[in-house]
Amino acid sequence: MNASKRPAPEAARRIHVFLGKGGVGKTTCSAATALHRADAGARSLVLSTDPTPSLSHLFELEGRHCEREVLPNLYFTEFGLADLRDMWDEQFGHEVYAVFSSFVDVDYRSFVEFMTSVLPGLNEEFMVDFIRRLAVEARYEHVVWDTAPLGQTLALLGMPRLLGEHLKLAPRIYSHLKTSGERRESVMDVIRKWQDLSAECMGFLQREVSFSLVTIPEALSVLQVDSVLEELARHGLGIDRVVVNNVVRVTDSPFLAEKAAKQRPHLDRLRGRFGESRVVEVPLFPSEVRGLDRLREIGRVLAG
Repeated sequence: MNASKRPAPEAARRIHVFLGKGGVGKTTCSAATALHRADAGARSLVLSTDPTPSLSHLFELEGRHCEREVLPNLYFTEFGLADLRDMWDEQFGHEVYAVFSSFVDVDYRSFVEFMTSVLPGLNEEFMVDFIRRLAVEARYEHVVWDTAPLGQTLALLGMPRLLGEHLKLAPRIYSHLKTSGERRESVMDVIRKWQDLSAECMGFLQREVSFSLVTIPEALSVLQVDSVLEELARHGLGIDRVVVNNVVRVTDSPFLAEKAAKQRPHLDRLRGRFGESRVVEVPLFPSEVRGLDRLREIGRVLAG
């Protein structure tokens, strides 16, 4: 699949992902999209896996929240490392520990911390799997995922491939463990489950998720677009649209006129690359984007 020519999103796609470098407005776009869907009567969840989440700030709420209803039909969740470790615990923790504790003297809590910190991509896999299960359960008509900054997101998206490489070597390693045949088979069963989960997660990302790349009309950000597309393409993924934040529309001062002129070639480049219909421009606002009124305004822009 060519990442720069991905088909238009299908109406059936209910999982929306906003990705991009830090500070370009992914969280704002995520919150505005979920709010717009909720206002239209669709039960919607916006969730953040950013290690420094700001959804609470946008909705003017305090503290961290897990599937809290903030408005009719609108829920939000902010995930941390502890939540991901709980996912590990639910899926494989005790099963794997039963095998490894037979030859490693380690308490269960330390074992979980070690496995979720060391095994490549494990934390990210369970995050993808959590969202996949949300889609399967269909408790929400729309799930909007505000990802971590771009580098971490690409690592997350590449996780199934990385885990697959790990699994190619794992049987050789485990076959030399001083364990009984029964214990060894238990380890191999767990590895096969990981492999199946990895394949399910990547298939889910490829088939059911609509990706929006968020950027701003500045040289460095626009130059990064090509490298992002190449990285996504390596995983069989592409983007449905590009959201450009902070576009100057009002040029009633020399400063704003000059800024708009500098933005123009970057916007032209994006339109030439993706086409007019796949580039969404969000205007620069004079004040901080915070609160429901401003989020609704951005939601209408993103909805087209």
